[in-house]
Amino acid sequence: MIVRGVQLEVVERGQGPPILWLHGEEGLDPHAPFIDLLAATGRVTAPSHPGFGHSPESGSVDTVDDLAYLYLDLLADQNQRGVTVIGSSLGGWIAAEMAVRSIERIGALVLVAPLGIKVGDRETRDIPDIFALHPDEVTRLQYHDPARFAVDYAKRSDDELTVIARNREATALYAWEPYFHNPKLPQRLHRVTVPTLFVWGAQDRFVSATYYGAAYRAAIPGAQLELIDGAGHFPHLEQPEAVVELVRGFARDRRA
Repeated sequence: MIVRGVQLEVVERGQGPPILWLHGEEGLDPHAPFIDLLAATGRVTAPSHPGFGHSPESGSVDTVDDLAYLYLDLLADQNQRGVTVIGSSLGGWIAAEMAVRSIERIGALVLVAPLGIKVGDRETRDIPDIFALHPDEVTRLQYHDPARFAVDYAKRSDDELTVIARNREATALYAWEPYFHNPKLPQRLHRVTVPTLFVWGAQDRFVSATYYGAAYRAAIPGAQLELIDGAGHFPHLEQPEAVVELVRGFARDRRA
């Protein structure tokens, strides 16, 4: 797919109400059960951000601000309205940035352990430094069951290793400075006036629901926060059925 001159690797599945899925720093896995489960609820459009996966880098897109406008343009190009925008971690940050800019085409937000804000003072690290920590420690912090998601590099194909490296480089491009947040986003979140659901893994050791998640939820009028047991920072990977069921229930409640 090409959006305003930017080429994107995109997975499209399902039929029904439009859904935009924005992956996090782990990248887009087209084979993850979550996407197929989500596609049973609507028409899913799932892009790889520029520089991630097999999406080429783009000279015109190198900030989260750029990504937010890129995906607003994608919705406009496809003439989609009432879209449920779902984003995880970095993708949740992008979704929030989209919504503070324009909700013209957005019907609802589902933010899965989103990043993007600074909660503590400048001396307090809200988000662990994934570039300084050993990968095993990052996995331990991000997953309830880290052994299940540990990467065995020796068993990965050359293409898979390339994608892992590209995902890490792209994450640094978008999130390094300032680290995983926009200092001005908290003061803009009141502009999010569509129904918003936060989904958090109850065992998230990376950014906690009770501290980081609660502050994020409080900044968006009327937002809800739901916990999923047996999941860490990426509940859509560890408990995909539970996440999709929350999305279904959220949609039912909006129609009621």
